[in-house]
Amino acid sequence: MVYKDYWALSQWYTHYGRLVGFDSLYVVAHGQDAMIAEICPKANVITIPRDSLEGFDRRRGQMLNSFADGLGLSYDWVIRTDADELICFDPAIYACFEEVFDTASSKALFALGLNIAEVIDEKVLKAGEMALGHRSKAVFSGHYSKAWASRRGTALWRHGIWVGSRKLATAQFDLPEGVYLMHLKYANLEALEIANQHRTEVGNAKGKGLPGAAWKDPDRDASRFYASLALYEDRAWARARDDAYTAIVADPMRDEKENVLRSKSKVFKFRVTLPSWFKTHFGADSGV
Repeated sequence: MVYKDYWALSQWYTHYGRLVGFDSLYVVAHGQDAMIAEICPKANVITIPRDSLEGFDRRRGQMLNSFADGLGLSYDWVIRTDADELICFDPAIYACFEEVFDTASSKALFALGLNIAEVIDEKVLKAGEMALGHRSKAVFSGHYSKAWASRRGTALWRHGIWVGSRKLATAQFDLPEGVYLMHLKYANLEALEIANQHRTEVGNAKGKGLPGAAWKDPDRDASRFYASLALYEDRAWARARDDAYTAIVADPMRDEKENVLRSKSKVFKFRVTLPSWFKTHFGADSGV
């Protein structure tokens, strides 16, 4: 689901189109916008009204869960991410998404989250250039170690899955090794500045149930991220990956108020350099 986040959407379209086929992509446009179809010419574009932003997250979540459940009649698995989230898998472990799904022992999968950053001296991305081909610095994130794929009858909610009160204590937190959610919010400073204008519009709209502080003042949120990034120590990829994976899998959040299983929003205070396979397998420019 997307609203005017054109750069991120172009990354999403190219990435997932290559992996699952462009005709298997579904974009939910939040309001009439002819640009969506221009950016995603082979995808299925569905437009929903943007008359009210009240109850934004809850209404959005309910609608997308219903839509994904409908797609589950035709597909074994439904991948659902925001426009600025790319699921990648280690090619030394998996050749394709089907092999990732073959590891599943539950009806939903999580991924190890990373915030990808544009840093000093890195080039400004041109149209058609993929962020993973030109960005190498990242920070592991518990907050973005989200649920991203589900089978029919499973609802994604608040970065996790809704499991009901009776199953909450025993529900499986299924995060396969070698699967990553690459969050691109900070990977393109020019696009971030534009997207933050739209986040401010939503975060400061009238009504109840709107997104929180990161949308009310997104520029401050971005400044905090880059200030922290500058202070973090560098850590080798393998060690950082193992530390983050162990911490997240060992102690997930079982939210009794929402009956949701999700990752805790752990902060990992170290920078990593992405292995070269991210660039070689997922970073090829689209040629647009």
